[in-house]
This record gives sequence, C-alpha cells and structure tokens, in this order.
Amino acid sequence: MKREIVKINEGLCDGCGNCVPGCHEGALQIIDGKARLISDLICDGLGACIGHCPQGAITIEKREALAYDEIKVMEQMVQKGKNTVIAHLKHLKEHNETELLKQAVKYLKANTGLFEFDENEVISQVHNHNKSCNNPTGGGCPGSQSQSFVHLPEIPVLEKPIRQKSRLSHWPVQMHLINPSASHYGNADVVIAADCVAYSVADFHQKYLSGKALAIACPKLDHGTDIYVEKIRRLIDEAEINTLHLIIMEVPCCGGLQQMITIAQSMAGRKVPLKKTVIGIQGEVLSENWLIA
Repeated sequence: MKREIVKINEGLCDGCGNCVPGCHEGALQIIDGKARLISDLICDGLGACIGHCPQGAITIEKREALAYDEIKVMEQMVQKGKNTVIAHLKHLKEHNETELLKQAVKYLKANTGLFEFDENEVISQVHNHNKSCNNPTGGGCPGSQSQSFVHLPEIPVLEKPIRQKSRLSHWPVQMHLINPSASHYGNADVVIAADCVAYSVADFHQKYLSGKALAIACPKLDHGTDIYVEKIRRLIDEAEINTLHLIIMEVPCCGGLQQMITIAQSMAGRKVPLKKTVIGIQGEVLSENWLIA
C-alpha cells in the first residue's frame, strides 16, 4: 500500500541520535553511525521525529510501504515502561488517530496484569490529556490536533471598507519554484515563512512582508526538501541578501525549517543576520529574536 513514511537523507544525517527518543514507536535506530528506519510496520508517518533532527535529514515521503501495525508497536512499547506508553498514546490522540488509539487501549485491557505498570492509570492519564506544546522543538504537537478557538465578536463592516493592499512584490514564492538568481532577491531582506504562518497572522502582509522578498515552505509536507538548503545558500552567497527573517509556527515539525537554514549558513561563504519569529497557533507572537548579530 502507498502511505506516508519517514525518509532519511544519509548525506545529511550525522548520527547524533536526537531523533530516536522522539520516535516513541521505536522505528528509528542509529546503525553504523546513521539513523535508520528499521521497520515500515512501526513507522506511523506522523513525523514527530522531524523537529528533533538538527541536520534537517528527516522528511516524510509517500511510497509503497507495509501497513502500520499498532499491536506490534504496543508489544514493543510496553517493554519500555509506563512513560513511553503514555507518550505514544498521547501522540496518537494529538494527531486524531482515534482508531489506532482504540486498538492500543484494547491491547492494554486485554493483557491486564502482564505489565510492570498499572494500565488503567496509563489510560486515565491519556484520556485526561489536554496539553499543547509551546515549544517549537518540543514534544506534544498541536499542529495536527483538532482545536476550535473562541474569538472576539466580529467587527462591524464599514459602509466603505478599507481595502488592504497586498505587500507581495514577486512571484513565485514556494521554495521549490523560486529562483535565487531572480532580481527581486538581490540585496533584499528575505522572509522565509512556514506555509501556515500567513493564515495564522491576521496582518502578515503589513507586519512582516512590506518591503521584503518572500519564500515559503513546509518541512513536514513538502517533498524533496534537500534542494531548499542549496537555494538558501544561494540566496546568501549569490543574491547577497541583506537579512533573513525566519517565521515559523510553534509546532515541532516547523523546527525543520530552521535546521535547513542553519545547514545553509554553515555552507555559505557569507554571514547574514538571522531573525527568528515563532507564531502561536492562534496567531500570537510567542518569541522574536535575532540569532546572529
């Protein structure tokens, strides 16, 4: 069957192992100095490991793969202890994998008394779990968790509404399509934004885009992101951009975009100031700071 599954770029992977704890299912191991996907059966393809890789070596691809088997995952998981099981079940819950969560709970109940922990305590903690992550490289991911927001009452529509002008100065903007040699990138202040940012920030154009050149990307859903690193390097070295402004969402997978920039910076012959802004899932600015003076 064709499904989404982890892909590891061995050329970028340095074997640091940061991705292994992030994969509660146990699908990743460090073998011969590289991260390896040891089984299609136990990779859920949800990408929790992406934000933990400092080299940007992990992406998600859609390919022929064995169907994910929740029972096989649970058989491994229970051997790692209560906390690992809880983390795995919360992971399923946060990504709305209801059927898989039911399978996991059914497995625990069917094997009552066989574990070194109280399965009822585990189930209770998971069902009462409402925690979201405020750390873009952290654990629980609200990026795939269904949520509804309560907003202030709608502002009355003016008889003669003020039309906001777009601040976009060029096309295309998707990272696969941009040409670093295009004139609009030359000596520009460049914004590299995660795809979801502009939909979350109400005044994105006015606040972040005015007078800037733009490129957008999604480190989790885009395929073939190896080319992104080279394009960013070319923006630095060939377009001789003035500054880079990275704008990402608070979700863990967005951390992959920062890692791509970090790698590109290490390959580039020039140094450019880098500003990083982290946006909350309701559009608020969680942090904003310069990473390179």
